[in-house]
Formats: sequence, C-alpha cells, structure tokens
Amino acid sequence: MAKNEPKPIDGLTYEEAFAELETIVAALETGDRPLEESMTLFERGQALTKRCAELLDKAELKVQVLVGESLEDFKENP
Repeated sequence: MAKNEPKPIDGLTYEEAFAELETIVAALETGDRPLEESMTLFERGQALTKRCAELLDKAELKVQVLVGESLEDFKENP
C-alpha cells in the first residue's frame, strides 16, 4: 500500500475511523478544496460514518449479551 493511500475502511478500528472522519470534516469545512476532491472526501466520510455506526452497534450487542437484558437509558442521579 502506498504511503498516501488510505487504509481500507473495513480494517479500521472505531477510534481510527472517527479520527479520520474528524480530519475530513475539518478539511471540508475550510471550503478551499476543488469540487472533485471535496466529493471524494465526502464519500469517504460517509463510509467512515457507516463504519463507526456498525462498530457501535456491535459493541452495544456485545454489552447486551454480557448484561443479559435490554439496555436502559442512563439516568443520572439528581
């Protein structure tokens, strides 16, 4: 893999995917990129968002299995 070539999304951890997504958002917010590059970044950002959601869903499922029941919303003590 070339140094500038991004890692395949399906091999990224949640932390890696989220960090790259933050970088992409920051790059797109500047608005100084050519349209084609912005579209490429946007598409990768969409795929990274999907990856993060999938990993969070898997983590939630694992917690549910460990707890043995449905998760409840966190309620902070007043």
